[in-house]
Amino acid sequence: MFTTRFTAEQQRELAKQLATFLSQYSHLSDSYIIEFFTEDLWHTLPSSWQPVLQDLSYPQIADLLLDATHEDRRYPSVWPLTLLAFRATAHALAFPRESRSEGCRVGGSVKPKEFLENHSQSSLLGHIFRKHVKPKKQHEIRKLGTLVKQLCEQTDCNRVVDVGSGQGHLTRFLSFGLGLSVTAIEADPTLVTMASKFDGQLVWALEKEKQKKNCSSHIPAQNFPRHIAGWVNPKASWEAFIGQLKAADHVSEGPPTPSGPSKKKLRGSVQQGGLHVVQTSYARSDSNSQESELSKQQKSKKMSGVEFIDEKCCSCIHSDSHEGVYSEEDSLQGYPNFVLTGLHACGDLSATLLRHFVKCPHVRGITSVACCYMKITTKENPTPPGLVIPPAPPTLDQESVQSEFGYPMSSWVSGLSGHQLSYKAREGACHAVEDYVRRLREESELLRSHCYRAMLETFIRDTRPDLRRAGIQTIKKSHLLPFIEYARLGLARVGLPPELPLDLGRVEAMLKEQGRVVVYFSLSLLLAPVVETMVLLDRMIYLQENGVNSQLVPLFNPNFSPRNFVLVALKRFGQ
Repeated sequence: MFTTRFTAEQQRELAKQLATFLSQYSHLSDSYIIEFFTEDLWHTLPSSWQPVLQDLSYPQIADLLLDATHEDRRYPSVWPLTLLAFRATAHALAFPRESRSEGCRVGGSVKPKEFLENHSQSSLLGHIFRKHVKPKKQHEIRKLGTLVKQLCEQTDCNRVVDVGSGQGHLTRFLSFGLGLSVTAIEADPTLVTMASKFDGQLVWALEKEKQKKNCSSHIPAQNFPRHIAGWVNPKASWEAFIGQLKAADHVSEGPPTPSGPSKKKLRGSVQQGGLHVVQTSYARSDSNSQESELSKQQKSKKMSGVEFIDEKCCSCIHSDSHEGVYSEEDSLQGYPNFVLTGLHACGDLSATLLRHFVKCPHVRGITSVACCYMKITTKENPTPPGLVIPPAPPTLDQESVQSEFGYPMSSWVSGLSGHQLSYKAREGACHAVEDYVRRLREESELLRSHCYRAMLETFIRDTRPDLRRAGIQTIKKSHLLPFIEYARLGLARVGLPPELPLDLGRVEAMLKEQGRVVVYFSLSLLLAPVVETMVLLDRMIYLQENGVNSQLVPLFNPNFSPRNFVLVALKRFGQ
């Protein structure tokens, strides 16, 4: 399952090679395909590359450029050595994305084996864990959940903290399916509410099944997940993070009851360690169970100084009473060890979890699946677009770590010349190479979308030179529209007259260059796995610098889940 473990020296040498290569071709990774015409990107390519690339068919682009595993390469002309070296180096430096334990293609299908019988239902995941879960997520929670369980066994931990838990699909599989004690943290309270609702539905389904089988056993209380609506601040200390978990334990102590036809929501809120925590649970509609649940909540209220409110209220009310509020020092004493996991934790959140893993003695292991690399903070771009803003001004404790960025994390990479990765390069690293290869081989009409947008950019700038890279958002089925109709929809979205006259001769000339647009985008896409490798390798080196060995696992099928790498690490006893 695991990739070959790199030695510390091999990691550093690979990082040096990556920095050199990426800095040499940064003009490709930093370019925006929508500026293909306005910046004349085609003629920025080496003159020896242009004639051999411009007439390639779409399947040839897939076979000769992007697919590292394709063996039968038949060149329509002699390629310059610089182009061959560029392609070979990009493939050689990038971490392999295919899992050795599971082939990426089965009989021509891009889906994993578990979906061959039913394209929407995994044959390897119990039906109770498939409800509300899309096939991609089914594949991910089964594979990652099994890996987390293995890590728990190796670290002798039964507790897991799932950060960025969303609607709780992974959390439910870990707790109800694998018997682990799970605390789930999600910044969006709406998703937390949904997670609690789905928990109740799952328990209800389990009880129904037991009734049919005349089984009187009950689900152990420790198997019920604890959900927190709270923001994990990248600038806060690990002590504050543990304080957040401890506060949640005191907000609601006791499992939620199964969700029946009628439910009433109770919400608790507590401010602990500079972090906002909300706990949601559901009570049955019958009077006895409701009274029992309310009694538990009232006891919890006295402990934590929390005011509970009806679901009609739009915000949490904090009690003036501080009776029973735990100090940070109290909250850290005797806290149990746990494994930390984050499935596609966005931006700096993945880096934050790795720092907590290194610094917090209670975290014994970690599985980290990253995404949204463009939202990572860097010294050059400390506030990239999409960055989550702290809910409150930073405290003195938070200010002490504000010099830490999401990239680079390691001292080694930060000292390398040319290690910088632009916002555009990191955004490109999130693209799905396998999906684009499939479009090329199918000669999909979707391939014209980049050409359309690049053409529109020229007409926008003709009218408004100051309006650069304006956000158009997705135009539904744009690849099926004539360009004129697409342009009218796009112009309206940037505040320009939809009836703006367009030079039809110019439109026709640019449409003929669609093949060049696809080739150029493919060249930049070839660098996407290399950029991702640089980001993930930096994190491996950071762990190594802190005395922890790690392994990178291509756990998911990349055709199905493009961000398929899982960074796995555990601490030796005594660390």
